[in-house]
Amino acid sequence: MPSAPDDRIRLIDPDAVPAHIAVIMDGNGRWARQRNLPRIAGHQAGIQSVREILEASAELGVGALTLYAFSTENWKRPPSEVEALMELLREYLGREIDNLDRNDIRFGTLGDSSALSPVIQSELKHAVERTAANSGLRFNVALNYSGRDDLRRAVNTILSKAKDDPRLLEGISEEYISRHLYTADLADPDLLIRTSGEWRVSNFLLWQIAYSEIWVTDTLWPDFRRPHLYEAIIAYQKRERRYGGLTPALAR
Repeated sequence: MPSAPDDRIRLIDPDAVPAHIAVIMDGNGRWARQRNLPRIAGHQAGIQSVREILEASAELGVGALTLYAFSTENWKRPPSEVEALMELLREYLGREIDNLDRNDIRFGTLGDSSALSPVIQSELKHAVERTAANSGLRFNVALNYSGRDDLRRAVNTILSKAKDDPRLLEGISEEYISRHLYTADLADPDLLIRTSGEWRVSNFLLWQIAYSEIWVTDTLWPDFRRPHLYEAIIAYQKRERRYGGLTPALAR
């Protein structure tokens, strides 16, 4: 088990905290099943983890926190579960928007929100506009998001622009592609966390995590708390990020 928060946080170098942390929140259903509860109970329990990790990230000076909340594949789930998830999102925004604004947190979304209900779209728009002027942590929620669809959308946008600017057909840069992704104004994640012990990226930020450090824990998302986040950051700070190159010592 992770040590107490006060013990772990002293091991974190405040000058080397990840600028952008992305999290695949997995394990809500298993958490509920282990307790003989309906799946939605796991999603409800996971809200407390969102609150705590958001608060801890802001305190540590993390620049951006991106949570994978609902993928394009999640529409395959039973309609009753999808509806309950959307209601949880609506309730969360209604309860937390004042707190986000008060703590200088800027809220944003990644994904095709046009497929969501008008009520949810309105709540999301309100949250984005309400916190747009805030300069603290960037809190992004990926909703109806798919890494492949993110790339497809970017390519189609670039192809459309090429009709008026044929020079684009001669070749484009990685930076130009990045400018057309949902994360255009965000740095790529330094650290990707996945809960529940599954070793896959599940179609999340496929372009953006090319050189992210990945940390996987068996802990289910509703049980994920500050000590686990601290443990992930400590592990991240022990790694040597080479981006495909070599350190001077290895290059000799």
